Parts: sequence; structure tokens; C-alpha cells
Amino acid sequence: MIKIIKDKLDNREEIFSAVNEKPNVSEIVSDIIKNVKTNGDEALKFYTEKFDKAKLNDLKVSKEEIREAINLVEPKFIEILSKAGKNIREFHEKQKRLGFEINKPQGIIVGQKVIAIERAGIYVPGGTAAYPSTVLMDAIPAVVAGCERVVMVTPPNADGKINPVILAAASVAGVTEIYKVGGAQAIAALAYGTQTIPKVDKIVGPGNAFVAEAKRQVFGEVSIDMIAGPSEIMVIADDTNNAKYIAADLLSQAEHDKNASAVLVTDNEDFAKEVSIEIERQIPLLERSEIARASIDANGKIIITDSIEKAVEIANGIAPEHLEICVDEPFKYLDKIKHAGSVFLGKYCPEAIGDYYAGTNHTLPTSGTARFSSPLSVDDFIKKTQYIYYDKKALSEVCDDVEYFANKEGLTAHAKSAVIRFKE
Repeated sequence: MIKIIKDKLDNREEIFSAVNEKPNVSEIVSDIIKNVKTNGDEALKFYTEKFDKAKLNDLKVSKEEIREAINLVEPKFIEILSKAGKNIREFHEKQKRLGFEINKPQGIIVGQKVIAIERAGIYVPGGTAAYPSTVLMDAIPAVVAGCERVVMVTPPNADGKINPVILAAASVAGVTEIYKVGGAQAIAALAYGTQTIPKVDKIVGPGNAFVAEAKRQVFGEVSIDMIAGPSEIMVIADDTNNAKYIAADLLSQAEHDKNASAVLVTDNEDFAKEVSIEIERQIPLLERSEIARASIDANGKIIITDSIEKAVEIANGIAPEHLEICVDEPFKYLDKIKHAGSVFLGKYCPEAIGDYYAGTNHTLPTSGTARFSSPLSVDDFIKKTQYIYYDKKALSEVCDDVEYFANKEGLTAHAKSAVIRFKE
């Protein structure tokens, strides 16, 4: 049963105390990466047969396979994927940055240009599960940013096929280069390249403990988006809400995995008890009831505080991945939220609308990292380059300052590189 506690302010360990029991995967992942670096495609096929029970001749998904998959997906779902994709694309188009240039009258130009990274790698969990939403959320920002090559990897089923809905989502997102490989071996392939899979510049996308550890180990060889922890939701709600709705919202994250955390903060004890009762009523009705049960028992909490303002303080103290503000005037509190991955405003804005449809990204910072990091965006797929131009007169006017500054740091060659132009 969910725990009900009184007024904890900002102790994240007590509030979001995820079990986080992970196997010691570091050495296993290190061995997999070394094997892929050494043996390339041969290693990928070996691990795909070992872990996914699929014996593959070709790693790349053919155009024919993509066409066949799309035909297997019901038209209604294709239509919904297209609507969601349109919303996601529209939201991320607004994130595109422009460079700038400052022209000074002294013969000086300084500026910055924005360049998309050339090759983006998208990891999509697969096998027995299928997350087409991850395809849309991770690939569309890369496409919008203008990456020349967007490469997707995802594990096959035992029959060597990719779940059709994954390929349908890839088609909607505009991704056509897809490979049948998952796990740490897929991350290694993207980081170092193999005979078939190209080396990329950045890897994004969620995965299990092995995938997360692989991303950690290849960071530096390539860039990564984040090391994601268990899913989190915090709901701030007063007693004007329907307890059924709030319980359902909490369980929407509890069903992710046993380490997920679902937390309600409310200013009314009677309402807290109503939600607790409703959670117990709803759990047995869920398809993933065993997972939700474990999550709620281990990490579920209801915090009773004396005001909604205090609830906002609690949210800022722990920086949740998802934050729902279920009150009549939610925008009253929006500017007061300093730390949250994504904020859902009002009584009719469940977290699920952001997971699938609204257009905002669902790849979010977890484990308190919303204090200093952001949702996946177009910014993750661009880099910035500075440029400078000084003509002779402009340099002559500041040459003494540059020389003085460089000498202060003891870097006389720096100083000489400026003054030598005027002393010959």
C-alpha cells in the first residue's frame, strides 16, 4: 500500500527512494564493447542470437521490410502516429536556433553559426516490448535539426523481424536507416562503427541497465543525451480533484517498472486517503498490475502538506521528471516551478498526453537532474562554431592589450603572435 507521510520538504532520497537494484553490469558491458570494436558485425550477430534468439544474415532493415511492416499496422494507428508526429514536429520546429553576427565599425566581425551534427544514433528498446513513441520523440528532433544521417537501432524479435509499429513510427519520423541490433552491443556499434553500421556523433534513447552502462562507457568517443533512471511522477493536487483521476495518473508511471516512483503531494488528508483507496482499487485492474504493485509498495508516497505553495517548494526541492499541477488555476504556479522535466497543467492534462501526443518531448531528465538538464530537444542535435575577423587596423588598436594580457598569464608566445605583425 502507498505510504502517507507528513510534510517532507526536499529530501529526495526519502521522497523518491527508488529501489534501483541493478546487476553489476560494468564488466559485462566493457567486454561486449571490446568484442564489437574488434569483431564488428560478427560480434553483433553473435550477441543478437545469444540475447534476442534471432539468427540474422543481414543487420540492416530493407525497404521491403519497412513497406511490409507498414501494411501490417492498422490504418487507425498510422493515422494517430501521423497526428502525434505532426504535433511533435511543430513543437520542435520552434526550437531551431539561428546563428548571429556582430559587425563592428573598426573592421571587426565576430559571430556564431549553428550546425547540425552529421550523424545521429537513435536507440529504441524492442524485442517483447514496442515503444513507437520513443521513435517519434527521439528521431523527429534530429530530423528537424537537419542531421545528414539519422541511424536507428532496435533489437529484433526471435524471428529476426522488427515490431511493425516501430517501423511504422520510423517512417512517420522520416527515418529509413534502421538496424536489427539492441543492447550494449548496439551502443558499441554506433559509437565505433562496424562493417555495416556507421559510427555516429551522438547517441540518444532509453534502454535497460546494460544500455545505460554502455552509453556511460562510450561517452567521450561520442556524445550522449543522458543516463536515464527509473520513471518518476509527482502530482500536486488539492481536494477539488476526483481521486480516481489522480490515482490513475500515479499508476501511469508505476506500471513502467518496479523501480518507478509515483508521489502525490496534497494539502488535504481526507483526499490523500481517498486516493490511497482508489489506487488499491485500480491496481488489480491493470494489465501490468504486478509491476505497478511493486512500484507503489516500494516507492509510492502521498505527502500531506499545509498548502499548494508548500507543495511547489517540495517539487523544486526534488526536481521530478514529470510534474502534474492539478488545481483550478495551474498557471498561477507555473513561474514558481524551477526544477522539473516536464510540467502538466490542470485537471485534464494527464502525463500520458505528453508521452504520446501533445508534441512536447518525453525523453526527460530523471533522478533530480532536472536541476541542471533539459528534455531532449533540437539543441541535442546541433553544435555551435564561433568565428572572428580582425583587419590590420583593428588588430593594431588592441595589440598592446592582448600582449599585456598574455604576459600576465606567462604565455609569451601568445603575446608575440599578436605583436610580431607590427614589429617587422
